Amino acid sequence: MGRMEALKNRIYGLFRRARTQSEKLVFHFVRTLSEQREYTSHFKKVNIPFIISRMNKISENEDSKKRDHKELGPQLDLFAFSDAVGKGLPLLTPKGSVIRRELERFIVDEEIKRGYQHVYTPDIAKLDLYKKSGHYPHYKDSMYAPIEIDGDEFMLRPMTCPHHFELYLRRPWSYRELPIRYAELAKLYRYEQSGELMGLQRVRSFCLADAHIICKNEEEAVSEMGKALDLIEYANGVLGLKMGEYYHYRLSLGSRANSEKYYKNDAGWEKAEMLLRKLMKERGVDFVEAKDEAAFYGPKIDIQMKNANGKEDTVFTVQYDLCMPEKFNLTYIGEDGKEHRAFVVHRSSIGSIERTIAFLIEHYSGAFPLWLSPVQVAVLPLSEKFVDYTGKIFEKLKEENIRVEMTDADEPLGKRIRESEMQKIPYVLVVGEKEEKEGTVSIRHHSRGQEGEVSIEEFIKKIKKEIKDKVI
Repeated sequence: MGRMEALKNRIYGLFRRARTQSEKLVFHFVRTLSEQREYTSHFKKVNIPFIISRMNKISENEDSKKRDHKELGPQLDLFAFSDAVGKGLPLLTPKGSVIRRELERFIVDEEIKRGYQHVYTPDIAKLDLYKKSGHYPHYKDSMYAPIEIDGDEFMLRPMTCPHHFELYLRRPWSYRELPIRYAELAKLYRYEQSGELMGLQRVRSFCLADAHIICKNEEEAVSEMGKALDLIEYANGVLGLKMGEYYHYRLSLGSRANSEKYYKNDAGWEKAEMLLRKLMKERGVDFVEAKDEAAFYGPKIDIQMKNANGKEDTVFTVQYDLCMPEKFNLTYIGEDGKEHRAFVVHRSSIGSIERTIAFLIEHYSGAFPLWLSPVQVAVLPLSEKFVDYTGKIFEKLKEENIRVEMTDADEPLGKRIRESEMQKIPYVLVVGEKEEKEGTVSIRHHSRGQEGEVSIEEFIKKIKKEIKDKVI
């Protein structure tokens, strides 16, 4: 009997016993085989589909663990947590801070191009401000406790909208000046329950790419929501996230019966939900509807993604506000010279920066595109003999604002290359006698492998274009 025939008989016998005893026996046997790919076709021939399914599941679980940002982040020295600082309060390392800084630069520049005005407002405000907005007591359980100072109660802010509305109220506005788009990279604080905390995805302190748009009428508000979705889709494209594959839309609706959770305005809710549903249909994109998932002040369009463990989260959002214009008396002077009530849109473009970093770590398995990589180039001298020439290359790259590291020549070259690979550095330049003599560098790319030798000037030109174009 041939080896493969014996193997098939053995698997089939184990399969039959596993049905009445335990599948673990089969799984243990399957895991001891050489490689899954070599035997998958033979499993199909003996008609044991559940073995293939289980093997694929095992493979998926192992892949998920490898991509889990809670594991990869510390391995790549991107972030840490400290009991001395507190649960859910992330500490971004210098490398993690590079990613955050690049994301912030990208989105601020893009928002300014699209007519947003970036502002700065305090991380703390009087509790009365949140009572006025209705966030307190609606979100009381997820807000930090008030702080008493000089007889007044203050609170670490859980959201930015009241601050932006107060900024708008500093003077009268003409209809000609609307819409006003206030944006901010806002530090927010929310008391997530201990059981809900999860790496960078669920934290108690985070930075939100937030904005509030004050509009003349509902038509302008809906138009601005469409433009906000355009921005979100563009940003996702730059980050390498395809609609339908990595994220989907959810239309989050309220409940007329729950006046404790939602602002009471049945007619307003009906019209707002109709407008948002119409907007999504006109955009021609797939979306699901979810009841009882709206904000307390209005319905919203959420962008949903799944993490490496399969848990779905809202990452970005665009929201229609039914009550803040009234609560804050947000008005403008119309063409007729009279005061008119403004309309408000809330939106986050790339969401919580921490959560977005978590999703990107998992999406790229830590191997970020060049423009986002904490270290873009590692320069490795072949031996001590070539340290001076390598140092000159290192300085040239630094002068061009390329994030570069240079390793000592004490360790063997192979070990240093492996360490660079483990840190997922996009480009490794090896410098030896030939390179020094010819004034070149030997290029090794993290995913593409060896790419030959070029002059340092040619290499700099190549990667600066890759960085500028944000190549995925």
